[in-house]
Amino acid sequence: MRLRGAWAHEADALAAVHATAFGQGWSAAEIAALVDGPGGFALLVEDEVPLGFILCRALAGEAEILTLAVVPAARRRGLGRALVEAAAGAAALAGAEALFLEVAEDNPAALDLYRGAGFAVVGARRGYYAREGGTAADAVVMRRELGPSPLSTYPGEANE
Repeated sequence: MRLRGAWAHEADALAAVHATAFGQGWSAAEIAALVDGPGGFALLVEDEVPLGFILCRALAGEAEILTLAVVPAARRRGLGRALVEAAAGAAALAGAEALFLEVAEDNPAALDLYRGAGFAVVGARRGYYAREGGTAADAVVMRRELGPSPLSTYPGEANE
């Protein structure tokens, strides 16, 4: 198994993973635009075929997880946690001091994953996720402190 950076030219494969994970996933064009957009980056875990990815954006000292998708057959094997940890490291290297995300309140597995990865609830967005039948689920807004970037000081200089 391998975890690596993913690029806009791989958006078709990422979109296929997203569709498998969520039923109605994001299009390849949407994913490519986010990867290529300001501060965008993606990480992919694969084992001959793509198994999961995380798509993030890091700008102005903050980062956000835009989506995390793992194909159902590969869940409960630590891939989501590995992607979150790798993304947190990449965000810190990009200068982010905090990592944010929104997760549906009716997704207990994802809530457990993020709590276990050091995220804390900081807010909510009412009716954020559309559901079948015209209903909606609230989003739980979560934050993880990353601390100062390891590249923000010169060797021998203290972080303040």
